[in-house]
Amino acid sequence: MARLPGVAAVRVRLRWVHLILGGAMLMPYFFLAGVGTAMALGGGQMLDSLPRALLSYAVALPMAAATALFGPVRPLSVAAVRALCGVPGERLAEGPARSWAARWRASAWWTLHLGVGALVSGLSLALPPMAVLLMVLPFSEGLRESPVAGGWFRTGATVYAAPLLGAGILVGLTLCAAGAGALLARCAPLLLGPTAADRLAAAEERAADLAVRNRLARELHDAVGHALSAVTLQASAARRVLDRDPEFVREALAAIEDTTRRTVGELDAVLGLLRDGDPARAESAPAPTLASDLTGLLARTRAGGTTVTAHQDPGPAGDWAHLPAITSREAYRIVQEGLSNALRHGAGPVVLSIVARVHDAHRELEITMTNPTAARPSPYGGGSPEPRTGGGRGLRGSAERAALLGGLIEAGPHDGRWRLRAVLPLGGVAR
Repeated sequence: MARLPGVAAVRVRLRWVHLILGGAMLMPYFFLAGVGTAMALGGGQMLDSLPRALLSYAVALPMAAATALFGPVRPLSVAAVRALCGVPGERLAEGPARSWAARWRASAWWTLHLGVGALVSGLSLALPPMAVLLMVLPFSEGLRESPVAGGWFRTGATVYAAPLLGAGILVGLTLCAAGAGALLARCAPLLLGPTAADRLAAAEERAADLAVRNRLARELHDAVGHALSAVTLQASAARRVLDRDPEFVREALAAIEDTTRRTVGELDAVLGLLRDGDPARAESAPAPTLASDLTGLLARTRAGGTTVTAHQDPGPAGDWAHLPAITSREAYRIVQEGLSNALRHGAGPVVLSIVARVHDAHRELEITMTNPTAARPSPYGGGSPEPRTGGGRGLRGSAERAALLGGLIEAGPHDGRWRLRAVLPLGGVAR
């Protein structure tokens, strides 16, 4: 609690600086208004009288308000308020004003800041010299007799009251600046706070960022999860036949090398996007597809000793290159996740079917993967496979991939086997 007075004093000083900056920013408007009023009143200097100065001040404020409707007024004001007024950042809007309502509010803040700041700046320039003069009057007979004293503090008690009056002026100036700073700090969230449009834009930005990050998380889960499952299975199978089948061991080690190299490449690409702080670039990041990577995926899975029977029917095009790029990519990840689940939880050979066809006048890609679920020794070194569940992160990720394309995923027991079925629409035109 002892630090509170010091903290309050620092805050008052920073807000005072903020007010002085406002007064300085009003000066161009003030001088331009002074020239205009001097011309309108038939000559003379804009500061040769107090009424003329007040008139120039009154004309300058609407000019400042009008110019604040355009340009980056709100971002600059928000930055100054955060740095000098002690207003929490979450109570202030980000970026330029997106609507006229927000612009009018920013204009009102700009006018208030510059107007109040000019008054405090004027007082800060005029009152301290007067206060110092009053405080030294008792010690200078020349000052008491000069026209500066105005004949008020020549003799008697008035001479000794002058220092008290000077000190009171300084205290009053400090209180005035503190009150003006507190007023601006209270008004800042009302005039510079986020509007409904700002909140909606921020929510949309967060949703888009979250969607991209979810995709990155799915990519990491599917790529790394499948690689670990495949490498573990391949290493375990190679260990079991190390002494009697060197050729199989050689193939398993080659598959492990290829799997890890590809996965490290995918991992570097995704982590690079996160490290650069630009997750939106993930949409353009390279990723495996059915057209270029399905054959290798099946070969690496078979190298671990798992039998995979694959039936592929790309349709009239004859290959998977005609698929839309996003469909080919997401379909590959769905197949990859299905094979990973079969390696972790399955109990026998995998039957994979990928068919592009016309169904009910709609072109679609159907992926079906089945394998037995009876208990068998675990490929990871003994015991039973991990029990099947209704779906973990991998299946939820596959469902999200299918939903992104307007498709669906079904996973669960079917005719005594475990079946994963995905249907992905292809649209009306093949690409």
